[in-house]
Amino acid sequence: MKANSLQIEIDGIDKEILRDLMGDARKPILQIANKIGISGAAIHQRLRKLEEAGVISGSKFVLNNKVLGYKTMAFVGIYLDKASSNSETVRELRKIPEVIECHYTTGNWSILVKIICKDNEHLMQLLNKKIQPIEGVSRTETFISLEQQIERQIQL
Repeated sequence: MKANSLQIEIDGIDKEILRDLMGDARKPILQIANKIGISGAAIHQRLRKLEEAGVISGSKFVLNNKVLGYKTMAFVGIYLDKASSNSETVRELRKIPEVIECHYTTGNWSILVKIICKDNEHLMQLLNKKIQPIEGVSRTETFISLEQQIERQIQL
């Protein structure tokens, strides 16, 4: 996803459409149109405008990690030997399916990753056998999430 250098103005109708679709991306357009009081074609035009402006970057299904057996979520701060190792380290982290987010950060760590694992043993194996051996990684600091208390997108 590329950041759009232009800021787009969205009006109340755009916000209402986006709120409905953020709540349920499979909600029928005609249902939204009837609720708002405009045509389905007008909603499609507005959605196309929002996509072209980069406000909407796609839609996706959200999987329940716990139902799939991934019960441990952790955040791992990664210290690098040198900042120039960043791109190669990220390239290696992309190969690890359990790494679901990766951020280049300020502060003590160079990289912060969010990972999901089946349990603490899986987490330990992942750290010891896949993340810490990456060339350029000097050490890691791990924080296990006990419970995710807020999960949301920006409010419109």
